[in-house]
Amino acid sequence: MGKIRRKLKKSFSFAIEGILYTLKTQPNMRIHFGVGILAVAFGFVFKIENYEWLALVIVIGFVFILEIINTAIETLVDLYTEEYHHLAKVAKDTAAGAVMIAAIMSVCVGLIIFLPKIINWFF
Repeated sequence: MGKIRRKLKKSFSFAIEGILYTLKTQPNMRIHFGVGILAVAFGFVFKIENYEWLALVIVIGFVFILEIINTAIETLVDLYTEEYHHLAKVAKDTAAGAVMIAAIMSVCVGLIIFLPKIINWFF
């Protein structure tokens, strides 16, 4: 049982290293993280419903996951070739596009949840 526990601890450690690497090296991840923290804070301020929390957590997590995958793809492409290659550009651009779509979706979810509450707060 101790060997399994050590392997599990090591795998969690590697995963945390990957998350921290992305936070340290990717400006967009820091933006996503900051906006995610802000959205969670707004959730507490406006006392959103459970189903709204569910939507918020899903879209925030989805953006984080895709940003980490995007970083992995970009890193692998850079490892493979330092020269310009059209397919390398396609790999990087499509991965970045996936993050962008998720970020746009998360903004839409945020607007659906918070815009009515913000309007009611002022009027």
